[in-house]
Amino acid sequence: MSEQYEYVPHRLLHRRVRDIASGTEGELMAVVNENVSDTGAERWTRLAYIRDPSGLEFTTAVSNVVPADYIDTLEATLNRR
Repeated sequence: MSEQYEYVPHRLLHRRVRDIASGTEGELMAVVNENVSDTGAERWTRLAYIRDPSGLEFTTAVSNVVPADYIDTLEATLNRR
């Protein structure tokens, strides 16, 4: 079995982001390509590690991560229509 994880560069690393699944904001600390399999067959997924304002870190799918002000900007644009 190969390494269990590898770090992946990301444009929002160390910036304020929002997890759109939970609505929680925090700083993107790392993006990791991680083997999440508990069997012999490897199953890799990209996880984002976000540190919330209280200092706790949580993971979410990388596809759920957007800049913190993205949702606010999107809502403001839609409200102008």
